[in-house]
Amino acid sequence: MSSPSDDLGSDASLIRLSQTHPESFTGIFERHAESLRHFLSRSAPHAVLDDLVSETFLTAFRGREKYDFSYVDARPWLFGIATNITRHHWRSEGRQGARMARLRVDESADEMADEVDSEVIGNDEVERIQAALAQMDERYRDVLLLMAGPGLTYQEMSQALGIPVGTVRSRGSRGRGQLRELLGLSGQYEVRDEALGHISIPGGLME
Repeated sequence: MSSPSDDLGSDASLIRLSQTHPESFTGIFERHAESLRHFLSRSAPHAVLDDLVSETFLTAFRGREKYDFSYVDARPWLFGIATNITRHHWRSEGRQGARMARLRVDESADEMADEVDSEVIGNDEVERIQAALAQMDERYRDVLLLMAGPGLTYQEMSQALGIPVGTVRSRGSRGRGQLRELLGLSGQYEVRDEALGHISIPGGLME
């Protein structure tokens, strides 16, 4: 006779199982906590990072009965919850500007630096990009960070943010334009694109 823990296929099946066996939800945490923490680290300082991760999974656990089981992958759902929680946290703290000014350089920066001439991109360039992101409309910034982070499709980003796919695309386009303006991109366009990679926004997003 099989036990509930035997059904560990898709995220959807595990979430469904957790409705009658709540302890099974720990499997969702084990599968996605690391990537979620990595995603949140781009827009939250270490001091609150663990709290935001915990709150994301607690909110997900409490709302698991409303999960759309047509989605076998829970990442869009989790990243959408995380995006909302982070936004609300910084609104309540009244530290939106300070939060974005402290955007952490992505942990993959060292690897990416090997591919980019270190003389072309320095700390000042990264700081300029961080400052520009701090001034962006949060709707556009949310889309750009999701595009650059967990590798979601447009459909999955649509699910995460609760907006139509067309809106995801338009906000991404407007976000790229706003970021260009804030950075004052002109003849140094390619250099700026490479610099964006250091905060996990690949140059492709600026095309």
